Amino acid sequence: MRHVLAIDQGTTGSTCLVVRADGSIAGRAYREVTQHYPQPGWVEHDADEIFHRTRDAAREAIAMAGVTPDAIGITNQRETVVLWERASGRPVSRAIVWQDRRTSERCAELSPRAEEIAQRTGLVIDPYFSATKLEWMLRDETLARRAADGELLAGTIDTWLIWTLTGGALHVTDPTNASRTMLYDIDAGTWSAPLCDLFGVPRPLLPEVRPSAGAFGVARREHFGAEIPICGVAGDQQAALYGQGCWASGEGKNTYGTGAFLLFNAGASRPKGGSGLLTTVACDALGNPVYALEAAIFVAGAAVQWLRDGLQLVSTAAESEAMAQSVESTGGVYFVPALVGLGAPHWAPEARGTIVGLTRGTTRAHLVRAALEAMAYGTADVVATVREQGVALDRLRVDGGATANDWLMQFQADVLQVTVERPAMIETTALGAAGLAGIASGVWQSPEAFLASRHFTRFSPQRLPATVAAGYAGWQREVRATLSWAADRA
Repeated sequence: MRHVLAIDQGTTGSTCLVVRADGSIAGRAYREVTQHYPQPGWVEHDADEIFHRTRDAAREAIAMAGVTPDAIGITNQRETVVLWERASGRPVSRAIVWQDRRTSERCAELSPRAEEIAQRTGLVIDPYFSATKLEWMLRDETLARRAADGELLAGTIDTWLIWTLTGGALHVTDPTNASRTMLYDIDAGTWSAPLCDLFGVPRPLLPEVRPSAGAFGVARREHFGAEIPICGVAGDQQAALYGQGCWASGEGKNTYGTGAFLLFNAGASRPKGGSGLLTTVACDALGNPVYALEAAIFVAGAAVQWLRDGLQLVSTAAESEAMAQSVESTGGVYFVPALVGLGAPHWAPEARGTIVGLTRGTTRAHLVRAALEAMAYGTADVVATVREQGVALDRLRVDGGATANDWLMQFQADVLQVTVERPAMIETTALGAAGLAGIASGVWQSPEAFLASRHFTRFSPQRLPATVAAGYAGWQREVRATLSWAADRA
């Protein structure tokens, strides 16, 4: 039986799976990645650490499987930027993570260019995307000169991993990742010269863009004991959309990870977009580019991680389900986890997390339940926006670590009043990377063969709309308060 190594390099860690051709998992490993917060609102990663911990996880998964994979698929945290030396392969600084908000003021300055940038890229102007991060790195005159002289290279995490795995043989990315940089023209399918000029990014600094399913070089023998071709690449949310089998226009999914990301396949024709939604690039069944509508919620599972690490209200994220069920409600407590600003549909980078409704009777269980409810309410906000675009929604496929929480999935179905479908294997981000690589390398003869073994657990609405309306109205009220606070502060 043939196998694919799926590398899922995420914000908080790297998961590696060895996937058999029958869809089962032969090997699995995980390594955490250190989070660096040098200033409030700044988030950084050590790119060398990302590579070594990802390689260690991959080696462990391969050893567990006891096989040499036939191909490698890579999926990655998007928008995070690495800048490194062409000759040595050494990063010149820490990577700036997608959550980082240091360029908020610069983004505000760019507001007069919003329509132009949206037309070319499908994106709103926000620190979330790569362009202003890279511009910030290149404000150093020495680095700017070296970049202009061709001594430096830049890329998102997929590009960095491919460069290191191939020993510097290839400097490449795919359209799904390129479309997240705010430097890529999603209609022309090329880097935008006007935007590169606007942000002071020399074109040779950027990688070649190749189809998501295809040739991305060969991982050197020193890494995994054999030369293994890299055959599939996609940003994490587009990989999850692919792994869920959402290949036709109108099909969508929500991933509950560090953030929450709702994507709908929009097909070959560019959708209208707007209303807080992004237009981006995804993959069809064969890995060719199509358009997608996306709503990005910056903090979802990261809110529970903050309750665990920052406030120490829970010892593990898994405790949150039982704790939420231990109380009948939040007791009037609402939590808007704008810990790194608000994404869709509001796009308010200056917003910060707020908790309202506290009383002497509030316990940690109420706060934990409020954090879980926030994931469902935030998703409801963006689903409402998608519906305004004329997209019919009769089911929502879900994935990501938080979907293991049955209580949360049932609450989500109740709030949305649609069926929520959770696959038996919730790591569909990694599975999507495996699928793209497996289709390109012949591990699966067709997309349908790739999905043949999928099974779903379904959560149907149990509470009537009127029952959940009051809670959702309270959430919307707090969101308005959060936005008002941010506007007043500005």
